[in-house]
Amino acid sequence: MTTVTFADLGIAEPLCRTLADQNYIHPTPIQAQSIPALLEGRDLLGLAQTGTGKTAAFALPILQKLTADRAKAGPKEARAVILAPTRELAMQISKSFETYGKGSRLRQAVVFGGVNQFRQVRAMSGGVDILVATPGRLLDLMNQKHVNLGRTSILVLDEADRMLDMGFFDDIVTVAKQCPKTRQTLLFSATYPEGIAKLSAQFMREPVTVKVEAQHAGAQIEQRWYEVKDTERLDAVSKLLAHFRPASTLAFCNTKAQCRDLVAVLQAQGISSLALFGELEQRERDQVLVRFANRSCSVLVATDVAARGLDITSLAAVINVDVTPDAEVHIHRIGRTGRAGESGLALNLVSMDEMGSVGKIEQLQGRESKWHPVSELVPTGKGPLVPPMVTLHIQGGRKEKIRPGDVLGALTADLGYTREQVGKINVNEWSTYVAVDRNIAEQVASRLNDGRIKGKSVKVRVLED
Repeated sequence: MTTVTFADLGIAEPLCRTLADQNYIHPTPIQAQSIPALLEGRDLLGLAQTGTGKTAAFALPILQKLTADRAKAGPKEARAVILAPTRELAMQISKSFETYGKGSRLRQAVVFGGVNQFRQVRAMSGGVDILVATPGRLLDLMNQKHVNLGRTSILVLDEADRMLDMGFFDDIVTVAKQCPKTRQTLLFSATYPEGIAKLSAQFMREPVTVKVEAQHAGAQIEQRWYEVKDTERLDAVSKLLAHFRPASTLAFCNTKAQCRDLVAVLQAQGISSLALFGELEQRERDQVLVRFANRSCSVLVATDVAARGLDITSLAAVINVDVTPDAEVHIHRIGRTGRAGESGLALNLVSMDEMGSVGKIEQLQGRESKWHPVSELVPTGKGPLVPPMVTLHIQGGRKEKIRPGDVLGALTADLGYTREQVGKINVNEWSTYVAVDRNIAEQVASRLNDGRIKGKSVKVRVLED
C-alpha cells in the first residue's frame, strides 16, 4: 500500500481536511500519477476504468485551482466544464464535487437531457465555476445562449470512449471549439479507440499520458463460462438464476433487442426483472434504477452504454448474456461484483462464434477460462427469485419540501411500522420512492393514501413489473 498522501501530491490543506473527513488518506494510482501534472496546468490523457478513483483525480486539482484563482464567472459563463456520457454519471460527478468542495464557496451546476431545462437554465443564469453536463443538453443550452464557454479554463471529457460510442464526437468537437485555445484539457477513457487518438491530437497540447492497467478479476470474483447455442442463450440465463439464486444480478446484453427479449422471458417465469437501455424515457429510467438499487428488483438487464456510470453496491452476480468483443469492457462488466472485500460471481454465456473474444479476455486476464457444462445447472430453491422489497411511488418530492426523514416518520411514528420494514428512500424533484417490505407493500400504500406526509395528503402507488 502506498504511503504517499494527498498533501505530498500538492493538494492544499483545506482539501486534505475534507478528504480526511471522508476517510480518504492515500491516493489511488490514477490520482497519484495525475494530480501533480494537473496542478502544473498540463493537459492529460488518462486511461482508467470506472472505480479507479479518476473523478477525484480531476476534481481535486480543479477545486484547488478555481479556489486559488479569484476570478468570478460572469452571467451565463462556466469556468470549468466536465462532459459525461450519461445523466447518472453527470450526477455522480456533480455529487463528488459537492463532497470534495464543501466550504469552497464555488458555484456549480449539472445539466442533462430528458428533463425540463427551466431549472438548469436558472442555475446557469448567474454563471458557475463548475459545470457538469451531458453533450446534447450542453449544446442545446449553448445554442439558446444560456451558457457561454468563452472563459472556460478547464475542459474535462470523462468516459470519452462511451461518448464516442453514443455518437457524440461532433458534439464534443463543437464544445471544445467554443472554449479558449489556452484552456487545460483533460481526457479520461477506459479504452483507447481510434476516436480517442483523434480527439487527443486535435484538442490537446503535449498531454501527459497516465495509464492504470485494467483491474483483472481478483480472487474474490468467481468466473464461470458456459458454451451455448444462440437459441439456448435466454433459457440458459433462467437456469443460471435458478441454480445460483443471486440476491441481485446485473445481466449485460450487446443490443437493446436482446435486453427486451430477456426481460420478457424472465418476467414470464415470474422473475422480477427490468431493462435499462438508451431509449427509455427519463422517468422510466429513474424508476428502473431506483428499484434495482433498493432491492425491489432481482435482475437488471442492460447494455454497456446504458449501465455506464451506475454505482450499485453489494451486487451478487454479473451475467454476460452476450460476450463483449472488447476485453477491457469485459473486465469492467465483471468488476461491478466482488467489491469491498465481498465475494462475487461472474457467469458468461458463449456461442461458438464468440470464442475469439474469449481468447482476447484470457490474454488480458493472463489465465485460461474455466468451463462448466450447462447440464450442471439445476434449481436449488423453490419458485422464482422474488426480491425482498417493493417500491412505492409517492407523488411529490423536493418541490413540495418532502425529505427522507418526513417519509420515514410517516411510516414509523405515524403508521407504526418498524425501521427494519423500510428500505431506501429516494426524494427527487417531483417524486419520492420508498422501498418497503414486500409483505406489507399494498397495506402501506393504502394507509399512506388515507394519511398524510408533512401534513399534506399524498397519492401513492405500488411499482410492479
